Amino acid sequence: MALKQISSNRCFGGLQKVFEHDSVELKCKMKFAVYLPPQAESGKCPALYWLSGLTCTEQNFISKSGFQQAASEHGLVVIAPDTSPRGCSIKGEDDSWDFGTGAGFYVNATEDPWKTNYRMYSYVTEELPQLINANFPVDPQRMSIFGHSMGGHGALVCALKNPGKYKSVSAFAPICNPVLCPWGKKAFNGYLGPDQSKWKGYDHSYYFIATFITDHIRHHAKYLNA
Repeated sequence: MALKQISSNRCFGGLQKVFEHDSVELKCKMKFAVYLPPQAESGKCPALYWLSGLTCTEQNFISKSGFQQAASEHGLVVIAPDTSPRGCSIKGEDDSWDFGTGAGFYVNATEDPWKTNYRMYSYVTEELPQLINANFPVDPQRMSIFGHSMGGHGALVCALKNPGKYKSVSAFAPICNPVLCPWGKKAFNGYLGPDQSKWKGYDHSYYFIATFITDHIRHHAKYLNA
């Protein structure tokens, strides 16, 4: 499968690259980012997949999180796909920020008109890893996944539905939100008081992700480099 390199930038001794390809699952052109640490120049490295949140492209994580330093230190190839198919000419796909373009939710749609293109689950768990394994110096047996918000939920679902496929999984503020369900409200009200503004701690932005990204990379490296 042909890959077109869109960009390549030297970063912490490695290379941050972006590629484009024609996706079989999504039936459109897709971009993904891949960070190749210095260790990839001399051998195969573990692969760590990042799933972004609503409205994101492959750019948000690579330009805002600062993950490259930790990935370079631990020798991890980090892959960040886009969050949905794009340019599929489906009526309504660009009407809202939380459904359609930029909001694939990492599921395989079963309803018309979405089911032809919106197959992000199969793209993330099957097509993209096959593409990465065939074109980059990664060890297919050492793969992990993590993400944020919509992508945190996606990472958990991908890992839980495929026991043994991933060495580890983690999530930043995944959309399995206890604040919005009865038992979560009861527990948070009891432990943190009735002021819901105090339930959040850190916010939902990339400043939050950047604060803890090294901890997450270190967690995955422990299992990928074991």
